[in-house]
Amino acid sequence: MKITELLTKNTIHLHLKSSQKADVIEELVQVLDAAGKLNDRAEYKQAIFHREEQSTTGIGEGIAIPHAKTAAVKAPAIAFGRSVSGIEYESLDGMPAHLFFMIAAPEGANDTHLQALSKLSTILLKEEVRKQLLEAQTEEEALAIINEHDVQEEEETVSVAENEPFIVAVTACPTGIAHTYMSADSLKAKAEEMGIAIKVETNGSGGAKNVLTREEIERATAVIVAADTQVQMARFNGKHVIEVPVADGIRKPQELIERALKQEAPIYKGSSNKDDRGHKESGSRGIGATIYKHLMSGVSNMLPFVIGGGILIALGFLFGYNAHDPKDPSYNVIAEALNTIGGGNAFALMVPVLAGFIAMSIADRPGFAPGMVGGMMAATSGAGFLGGLVAGFLGGYIVVGIRKLLAGLPSSLEGIKTILLFPLLGIASTGFIMHFVVNTPLSALNTWVSNWLSSLGTANAVLLGVILGLMMAIDMGGPINKAAYLFGTGLIASGVYEPMAAIMAGGMVPPLGIALATFLFRNKFNQQEREAGPVNIVMGLSFITEGAIPFAAADPLRVIPSVAIGAAVAGGLSMMFNIGLQAPHGGIFVFPLVSGSWMLYLLAVIIGSIVSAILLGLLKKPVK
Repeated sequence: MKITELLTKNTIHLHLKSSQKADVIEELVQVLDAAGKLNDRAEYKQAIFHREEQSTTGIGEGIAIPHAKTAAVKAPAIAFGRSVSGIEYESLDGMPAHLFFMIAAPEGANDTHLQALSKLSTILLKEEVRKQLLEAQTEEEALAIINEHDVQEEEETVSVAENEPFIVAVTACPTGIAHTYMSADSLKAKAEEMGIAIKVETNGSGGAKNVLTREEIERATAVIVAADTQVQMARFNGKHVIEVPVADGIRKPQELIERALKQEAPIYKGSSNKDDRGHKESGSRGIGATIYKHLMSGVSNMLPFVIGGGILIALGFLFGYNAHDPKDPSYNVIAEALNTIGGGNAFALMVPVLAGFIAMSIADRPGFAPGMVGGMMAATSGAGFLGGLVAGFLGGYIVVGIRKLLAGLPSSLEGIKTILLFPLLGIASTGFIMHFVVNTPLSALNTWVSNWLSSLGTANAVLLGVILGLMMAIDMGGPINKAAYLFGTGLIASGVYEPMAAIMAGGMVPPLGIALATFLFRNKFNQQEREAGPVNIVMGLSFITEGAIPFAAADPLRVIPSVAIGAAVAGGLSMMFNIGLQAPHGGIFVFPLVSGSWMLYLLAVIIGSIVSAILLGLLKKPVK
């Protein structure tokens, strides 16, 4: 089928009047409706906006391709609108859009229709086509330009010499109409320019095209998967696989190809397991790893609130420990403002944000509101950080369940699911469970833990610091390290600050101890390691434990025990010195803000680093 069977004279509008994204969508919907292509104008427009919420269809180069596949479309069609002055459209390259192709596909669109719709994106990738369309004077001239470049594409065959690099790729977007093909063509064009052989499989609405064969996958140097939806991954077992959004294939083809040539990607280990949304999941990501991924999504979004809020509170203490209290003689209005911003607001948001983003990681955007509300209920009831964790997973998986329950509803109700049913049922279900089941016991548990930690004697406190220091250094940024860090940040929300100080001290020691060892025992390290020593000083002082990883990977049996013992010493000393820390990051730059003596805190880190350095000097063998 030719594109000009779908793009006709009465669906072309060469003089758009709109100046805003929403208005240009409305204008193009009107064009399709006036041409008799829609059953329900309002429902189709809602489907277009729903697609825009997933990711912008402003693909850059002055082009936007808003599209939707819905029962509101009577017959497949394309509307073309042009704005010579340009319209801000949230494009991937940040530039105004001039050419707008609105694609309307009915639920029952057959394969030939979908191929024609998808082929349009391939044509628009050509600079000469875009230039000609901008200069077209009449609707007939615009149709002739499209028709000239509308040629039949053949299934790709690639022949590559045995010793030449060869890359395979897969592209896919949620609707499989536009971004899928633009990403594929962008990768192919750049590969041709670089002289690299490539084959790209497209997972479009019309089915997979240019499907990769087993022989091609085995022959490939690496695999690029540029997709915003699930693709068949098990076939890439044992290959270096780069996984990125479909937009990266459009905007960053050279970077992806260069990474593939260098095999800068993990080796994929697949299985037929499914994730919590019913999609295929990486075989290396079991239940525990999946939970960890969702947890880290919440934590990474929560940390700015904890770090920023904690530092602001600590800055307020510089005016006096109770300077934020109007009833205290040391009262200072700036201290009160810092405490209000950091504690009353930033800290108040940390648990809801944690829960909201955990739920969003599990159930996409519909999970966000139930997670946030559940997290707020946990924060206000005293269930705290633990309650926030429960609320996040509870809200996310409840929405996953609701989505499955409502899967059988007519497609005409698709829009109302996201706007009404998911938030209503998700918030209500999560809220009832949090209110009647979760909050009371977790609030009691949270209070008990806080009281227990506050009542620890010196010996037990030191032991706790030793354990936390060990955890920070044993896998240096891995799950054990993150578990200790989560424990500390959770206690900050409960008003217990000493464990966080021990955690940061333990996390600073591995890179600092290694750096010190490279200076004291130069004959125990090779030239490259000695050159990396000064870098580790900066990383250690900044509380970036991962700086020690290359050294640990090269000699794990000697390096890991050495840095772990030093970190344990630092953590124990921090607890013994009764140091408290409200800012869970920042390294040496937040030392002046600790409660207690910052000089003793610094001493704890120095002693731990010296212990690690000496152990490294004793255990490591001289480099020949």
